[in-house]
Amino acid sequence: MTTRTSPPATHGLLGPAPARCLVLCLVSTAATGAGLLLPAALGRTLDLLLARENATRWVLCCAALVLLIALLDAAETVLAGTLDARTTSWLRRRLTGHVLAVGPRAGARFGPGDLVARLVGNAAQAGTAPTARAALLAALAGPVGGVVALGLISPWLAAVFLAGAPLLALLLRAFARDTRECVTRYQDVQGRIARALSEAVGGHRTIRAAGTQDRETARVLRPLPELSAAGYRMWQVQGRASGQSVAVAPLLQLAVVAVAGVLLARHRVTVGEVLAASRYAVLATGVGMLVGQLAGLARARAAAGRLDEVLAEPAVEHGERRLPSGPGRLELRGVTARRGARTVLDGVDLVLPGGTTLAVVGRSGAGKSLLAAVAGRLADPDSGEVLLDGVPLRELTHDELRRSVGYAFERPALFGGTVAEEIGLALAAPSPPTTLCAGSRTATTPSSPTRRAPAGSPNGSASPARSPTAAVCSSSTTPSPASTRSRRRASPGPWWAAGRSAPACWSPTAPPRRPARTRWPGWRTGG
Repeated sequence: MTTRTSPPATHGLLGPAPARCLVLCLVSTAATGAGLLLPAALGRTLDLLLARENATRWVLCCAALVLLIALLDAAETVLAGTLDARTTSWLRRRLTGHVLAVGPRAGARFGPGDLVARLVGNAAQAGTAPTARAALLAALAGPVGGVVALGLISPWLAAVFLAGAPLLALLLRAFARDTRECVTRYQDVQGRIARALSEAVGGHRTIRAAGTQDRETARVLRPLPELSAAGYRMWQVQGRASGQSVAVAPLLQLAVVAVAGVLLARHRVTVGEVLAASRYAVLATGVGMLVGQLAGLARARAAAGRLDEVLAEPAVEHGERRLPSGPGRLELRGVTARRGARTVLDGVDLVLPGGTTLAVVGRSGAGKSLLAAVAGRLADPDSGEVLLDGVPLRELTHDELRRSVGYAFERPALFGGTVAEEIGLALAAPSPPTTLCAGSRTATTPSSPTRRAPAGSPNGSASPARSPTAAVCSSSTTPSPASTRSRRRASPGPWWAAGRSAPACWSPTAPPRRPARTRWPGWRTGG
């Protein structure tokens, strides 16, 4: 089987919209730069006012900086929101397309509930990664710029602050590491709960009939204490980091202001420079914003890692061949398929001439569903080949394969608003309701009398021939492929049942105006 894998969900450092991300980075950095200029302008204005000199120009400069900061903050908010929305939308489209390209193997690997959780919640969290990276530069520019400004006022002020900087760096490093571990654990438990809930929703009729609602509720909520513990752990990590930084930052600020006061007493700095130094000390110790940015980036990276797990699943690649004109002969040559360490199908050789009616009956786990999936390439065998009219299925184009092989499921996903729309969903051009009704009657006409069930049938001795449905059917709730090829072009795709009333399922047969060359009827015990 030829497969391909997708690149990581992060799509590089700047995400799927690098230009917008760069603009956001520039805007946020410009806002930080304006904030760094403001204390110097205020200090100079104060010195001029104390000296009773004209300070009009500097007052206007301070007002302009305040206005500029407000405008840049507003632009940053808009850009961040739109970038998050675009990135999340791109991730969801990409993840959905990849899951469809992988096919049923994705649902078997992760479970429908976990896939939905990754598509909805994790994609939204991972979508904030470009914004967090763009804002991280501005968050770093504030403390670095504050230290540089302190050094320009007096090297002693920068030296006092840098003496306690290593402690802040260690706190931030421990916080980033612990946050990523906690978020990853929290998201994993969320996915397990979503998977169990999806399974319960799918089997709600059985649960209700068996009266096991309480037991099923307990099963779904069993990981809840672990989820709660992971959530508490996240808040503890963030609270501890914030508390430690708050305890260290004021001490550094007081030290800087104290040294600035000593320098002022010795007439080595001015009053305005002391005011500026106090503001720069606050900017230099502003690790609160940096802690928030690191926490957001850690959550986004953890969510992106869960998306990468899905994108790492290889997607099936199709060939470039088309089917020749033929009767619809299906052949399995030495097909072996495994599920985990267990060999379910072992060297199966099978030839089904066009028009064959075949029912596959067996105990649960015997491989009926897998055989039906392999026959229409919903799954690929680990070894061997499946051929349709002499052409291996893996060499067919995607459109050719899906137009030639249709599946009817016991519990179909209804996309149309009416039964007629559902039946004609795969038609290349809309058909009038009368044509669809005529095709439905043709599809549900029995094609064979009552026959004796094979030995080992779970139904006992006799089994009535049901409505024509597919080439390979099983007695459980399995998909069933059917060749629906027309003379030269493939006929429309599968028709599905719309309800539980008889007949239990529809045949994937072309409408009368486009008669199918080959039709494989069969039966199954429907729900």
